[in-house]
Amino acid sequence: MLSPRMPDLAALDVLLVVAQTGSLSKAATEVGTSQQAISARITALENLVGSRLTTRTSRGTELTEHGRLVVEWADSLLRHAAKVDAGIASLRDLTRASIRLSASLTIAEQLLPMWLVGLQADARRRGRDPLGIVLTATNSVQVAEQVRSGEADLGFVEGPRAPRGLRSTVVDHDELILVVPSGHAWARRRGAVTVEELTRLPLVVRERGSGTRDFFETAVAAKTGIEQSFVEPALELSTSAAVRTAVLAGAGPTVVSRLAVGDDVAAGRLAAVRIADLDLRRDLRAIWVGGRTAPAGAARDMLAHIASSTTRSPKI
Repeated sequence: MLSPRMPDLAALDVLLVVAQTGSLSKAATEVGTSQQAISARITALENLVGSRLTTRTSRGTELTEHGRLVVEWADSLLRHAAKVDAGIASLRDLTRASIRLSASLTIAEQLLPMWLVGLQADARRRGRDPLGIVLTATNSVQVAEQVRSGEADLGFVEGPRAPRGLRSTVVDHDELILVVPSGHAWARRRGAVTVEELTRLPLVVRERGSGTRDFFETAVAAKTGIEQSFVEPALELSTSAAVRTAVLAGAGPTVVSRLAVGDDVAAGRLAAVRIADLDLRRDLRAIWVGGRTAPAGAARDMLAHIASSTTRSPKI
């Protein structure tokens, strides 16, 4: 550990400028501050060192013997610090220039394209180069694993809770709905379907590990008090698009994100059926490793853009 009396780099830099210019007033002009501020900085540095470092003469400000020693040491230290500073700056530029994303399929298919187009437009308006974006679309369990392992800088999930060991923030909201083909008997049903009826019916479902399936099964278990209360699925598929196509083909009902089938319901291809006493509204989360705020650079820029765009967008 360094001594608490170790001067900071800025103070050493000021002493170096005084040595180069031979004048407090010229050093102040070089640094862009007042002569009084330069004098105060030198005095504070001398107090830390415990020795006079400069002396005033008729020719200006000169270094003492101890001052020359400190400047010699400081010159080498500041040159190395400049290399470190330049390297860190390049890392900041790199993290702002590219981002690796991992997202659950619902978010990747329904929301991320809109967010990314807006983010790139923001970058162009600010005179920045477009971001380099690598996106992996998978289920929520895999998203969390990729973020934990460092394969992704930022993840987006849709499960009933934030993944263990990761930081998160809510970026949007969604709702699961029960849908059937327009010719299905339930499409003409006036009353709501009960949770008990739903658990006795083979459904078209996403694979295990999907945030949609996990959220739905958790909500039903909380309502009924029974784990694994569903019958064998009619089909188990790996994407929301495949689930939608199977339901349109008559494979059976499904519970799916409103984002994925909203257009089909509006066009009459699918019918939304109310489920009695079951709240299927859910939060969509961004997740990352580290501190309370997302990593600086592209990840933080992206979350700021999403926050502003969802504020302007109508809510479900």
